[in-house]
Amino acid sequence: MLPDEISAETATTADVTSKRGRAKAAGQADAAAGATATGSSTGSEVRPDPPRAIEVRGARVHNLRDIEVDVPLGHFVGIAGVSGSGKSSLAMGVLYAEGARRYLEALSTYTRRRLTGPGRAEVDQVRHIPSAVALRQRPPVPGVRSTVGTLSEVLNVIRLAISRLGEHRCPNGHMVPPSLEVAASGQLTCPTCGAVFEAPGAESFAFNSAGACPTCGGTGEIRALDPATLIPDPTKTIDEHAVASWMFFGKQFMPQVVAQLGVRTDVPFEDLTDQERDIVLHGPEVKRRLVVGSRNGGAFDLNVTYENAFQAVEKALAKAKSEKGAARLDKFYHLTVCPACGGSRFSEQARSSLLAGYNIAQLSQRTLTQLRQFALSLPTVTPDSVAPLAQRLGGEWADAIRPLEELGLGYLGLDRAGSTLSAGELQRIHLARTLRGETTGVLYVLDEPSIGLHPANVHGLIGVIRGLVADGNSAVVVDHSEQVLQAADYLIEIGPDAGEHGGQVINQGSVADVIASPTTVIGGFLAGTEQAVPRTPRPEFSQPETYPRGALELSVAELHTVHDVRAVFPIGGLIGLTGVSGSGKTTLVIESLVPAVQARLNHQPLPSHIRSLEFQPTTRSKSAKAQADSSSTSLSTGSEAESAAKLPIRRVISVDSAPIGKNSRSTLATYSGVFDQIRGLFASLPEAKSLSAGFFSYNTEGSWCPVCRGIGEVSLDVQFLPDVRITCPECGGHRYAKPVLAYQYHGRNIADVLQLTCEQAVDFFADEAGIVAKLALLSQVGLGYLTLGESTPQLSGGEAQRLRLVSELHRSQHSSLFVFDEPTVGLHPRDVGVLVGVFDRLIDAGATVVVVEHDLDLIAACDYLMDMGPGSGEAGGQIVAAGSPAQVAAVPQSLTGQWLAGTAG
Repeated sequence: MLPDEISAETATTADVTSKRGRAKAAGQADAAAGATATGSSTGSEVRPDPPRAIEVRGARVHNLRDIEVDVPLGHFVGIAGVSGSGKSSLAMGVLYAEGARRYLEALSTYTRRRLTGPGRAEVDQVRHIPSAVALRQRPPVPGVRSTVGTLSEVLNVIRLAISRLGEHRCPNGHMVPPSLEVAASGQLTCPTCGAVFEAPGAESFAFNSAGACPTCGGTGEIRALDPATLIPDPTKTIDEHAVASWMFFGKQFMPQVVAQLGVRTDVPFEDLTDQERDIVLHGPEVKRRLVVGSRNGGAFDLNVTYENAFQAVEKALAKAKSEKGAARLDKFYHLTVCPACGGSRFSEQARSSLLAGYNIAQLSQRTLTQLRQFALSLPTVTPDSVAPLAQRLGGEWADAIRPLEELGLGYLGLDRAGSTLSAGELQRIHLARTLRGETTGVLYVLDEPSIGLHPANVHGLIGVIRGLVADGNSAVVVDHSEQVLQAADYLIEIGPDAGEHGGQVINQGSVADVIASPTTVIGGFLAGTEQAVPRTPRPEFSQPETYPRGALELSVAELHTVHDVRAVFPIGGLIGLTGVSGSGKTTLVIESLVPAVQARLNHQPLPSHIRSLEFQPTTRSKSAKAQADSSSTSLSTGSEAESAAKLPIRRVISVDSAPIGKNSRSTLATYSGVFDQIRGLFASLPEAKSLSAGFFSYNTEGSWCPVCRGIGEVSLDVQFLPDVRITCPECGGHRYAKPVLAYQYHGRNIADVLQLTCEQAVDFFADEAGIVAKLALLSQVGLGYLTLGESTPQLSGGEAQRLRLVSELHRSQHSSLFVFDEPTVGLHPRDVGVLVGVFDRLIDAGATVVVVEHDLDLIAACDYLMDMGPGSGEAGGQIVAAGSPAQVAAVPQSLTGQWLAGTAG
């Protein structure tokens, strides 16, 4: 189906005729006006129909192979393809880049100098492209001052409402009720004492400005010295360096000084009296005279001022002259809730004003859903004199929250730190903020918006996308979710494979057209005729008494949305955690199970919110000795060392999809460790016998290109235009100085080797077993299409996760616990099957794999599931169903179970 045929299907003939008639009439009117102005007649002219598609010609961004494609305007267009095929290159690298760049070029020179935008895309021609807005797969990680309130801008409306509708405290401490005086004059008169004072404005309630707590500066946290880090091992004596902060340079005499103060230095710290320990930790600054031996056998007097364990760190930090020096002291500090504001971030003055009995901190603690209900009630809980204003501000407040609820984020609290949000939550907050603009004629480019969404929430996302289109916009969505792609008006499939084997438009048209195409890769998954994960859950995980290796039982008291939960994690299988966004999955696994196991392995106490961690052996897992005693082995009692010895886990590895590396100097070759071996091969060449392996590093001065310094690109300042990044003209993007490229291994220089894909490099280094072994692992997890010189920060979330996994595959996996947070992010259904094959390899080697996941194909293949809910936020935090996928599907209260059973939709 051609793009212009979509309009014919989605509009009636009468509508089309009517539009063309209006265009013709408008054209005749313009012609007549022109004739009147010039004194001549040009005759009737028909204004051409508006363009129906964005025309892309000769796109060569990344691996796109000079493609030509028409992208329908005014429709929901999906872009599909395997990981690394070039989907994002078309969507973000061409469509968004050109749409945003051309919009910025229309602004004034003054404005352009203060804005940054994408550079010019490598494409011959792009016609009819609207202004573009992008929602990226991985939005930038918010800073410490960002919260849900600031990111969504809902807090701005609340601040205004409190300033205009709230009760404010006068200088003498009396509360002044709401009145129109605030909005009219900005001044208030206290009815109790008659004091006249300036009413606080909206800025007075901003924790990033005038309303910030003076103690923490509006962050809600302060850095405090952790006493436990000062004495990490209390079984040691002071002479054995029990006081860690006295091991810094210049503190070596403190043990001798503290001995003069009456503290025994030859007994374990834990055996010291309370008075002795107090002197070590909090003793006063006093001077003592020491006799110190010299290297030549003599002695000399030295006056030393005593610094207790705390002061030693504080003074070392004050004297630190570099960030590196200060960073060495971070281990002694921990973040703790600010005692002045209780973590709310707001000053006492900001917290003194009340809106319907609640201050700004109390309102910020509420969820978005609760806040919208509160906003709608404002006219009834404020005085009649300000009711019209309350109606207006309450409506604005509710309108700001409504799109967030539609996207399934109503469970979030306004004070939730932005840094704790998942990529999916961040993306949806940005989308909701965009929706409030109610724009028309804009191109929205969404890169995997279904990340972090339960299948039940995807319907809301699809509704939002269709709403954008209904308002007269165009939506281009890159996604792997079958639900999202099936809902598209038009599909463009990029492929057929990844890397150099992709970058072509292999199919385009309606969903039915793509499914019917003989060249499609996604079609079978959309039609339901192809299985993404050909794995059958193992029946022994359906009953506790048949678990092959027993199970861990974790009891969590209270953390975030999780309240009094006891969870079972069978050992030796593929374990899935499911549930809607905000139901408590990440809290239970990433913030509870992982730190609890790590605490035991490190012989440390369990985190404060963990009640217990127990190992439950089963009939099949007990040894002959254990069969005589069927009681569980508690890991919450006894010494930490004894508990760790009983734990059937020896390592815990948490794998997420965060970007790898901070700049383009981090590449696939450097991260995987294979580059060290490759450089060693070049250094072993006969002609390079006087050179070290460092000579072949693009991070070494003298070896890197003198122009780009090993980056491969240079940034050009073009005054009022955005900076332009171009391939380095000196090295052509190869990163190296010319003398380095003179050395060749089997006919290729070091830069040529970095251009090889992992698959090509396996053949090239066939005689080097160590290199081949590492490269083979990359291919086995589906990353064989990436080049060795690929910049790791540019990898997708799924690629980053698999690359992290590769670094673990060469190690022994026996008794290892792997935890994955949404491992299918950025993965085509075909690639999900490859990933599950890797999981099975880990399990066969003795590991346990736990996944927090929304992908139904992976969920259905798990050996054991725990579905959390039933809802999100306060409505979640409980395990509503547990067992095999079939058992979970049989539980009516389980939302995930309904999707597994095919009864939801």
